[in-house]
Order: sequence, then C-alpha cells, then structure tokens
Amino acid sequence: MRTPVYELHIRPMFSATDRDHMIPHGMNLWEYDDVVEHAEHIVDRLEGGTMPPTALGGPWPQEWIDLFKRWKEGGCKRLELGTAQFEVVRSPSAITVKATGTFPAPGYQGWIQLESETDTAKTYVLYMEPPDAPVAGTADDFAFKERYSSSDTRTLFIHDSTGVQEH
Repeated sequence: MRTPVYELHIRPMFSATDRDHMIPHGMNLWEYDDVVEHAEHIVDRLEGGTMPPTALGGPWPQEWIDLFKRWKEGGCKRLELGTAQFEVVRSPSAITVKATGTFPAPGYQGWIQLESETDTAKTYVLYMEPPDAPVAGTADDFAFKERYSSSDTRTLFIHDSTGVQEH
C-alpha cells in the first residue's frame, strides 16, 4: 500500500476553518513542520472526537483518521521541489510549459502542477515524490509538459527548488 504524502493526502483534509481554529493554539495545520511537531496531539484529538469541533464541521470520518495515522507511522512523507530546465513555448493556440531534467535518484516520480492562480498570475510547481524505499539503479531523465490556452495572458511563474521565477 502506498505511503500517504502530506501535500497529496494530509493537507487537503484540513479546511481553512480547521486551520484558523488551531492557529491561536500555536499550530498551523497548513504548515508541514507544525503538523509533524504536533502529530501525536492531532491523533489524540482526532480519536477523541474533539477535532474538528462539532460546531466547525464535526469529527473526521474514521478513514481520514486512519489515513493520518498511517502517514504519521510511515515517517510523515512529503513531496520535494524538483529542479529542471524550463522552456515556455507560446503558439497561436496554446502556451506550453516544458520541464526537463533528471530525477534526484532512482524510483522518483514527478510532475508539474498548478500551485496557485490570481487574476494577474499563475504559478506552476515542479514536484518530486521520493520512493517509499530506496531503489537500486540510476536516476531516470524526465520531460513534463503542461498546456493552457494562449488567450490566457496572465504572468507565468514557476516554483521549483531554486525558488519562484517569472517566465
């Protein structure tokens, strides 16, 4: 069974209301390090039915609690930001974001994902997911593409391990 990943499986279970409710208690549920630091406390509250409070949506279903516990017991896995060479190709019909490079080690998977968008900008992120256990061999090369309409004139940003760059 696949090990749960914070950004893919855990973070989406915390609503904005959950986050806002816990910030005064010194815990930002949208910050990986805070969730790891308080994971045992979170499990206790989830299993006790006090998180989230009934007035804020009520307790999580048991499947969610089990998933959180499996994530915690599996080492609190998370995604990494990747590194690549980026190219943005603009044609009359589409804008294509291309990322090429080599995975950090054998067994990695990766992809480009829309991280955020506003009326004036959109930001893509390059994610890398490490394998659950080390894999022998050499790291593979990758080539990812993301396309969107050329009528979208917002400024394009790409977020990778080197930071956020405008393209």
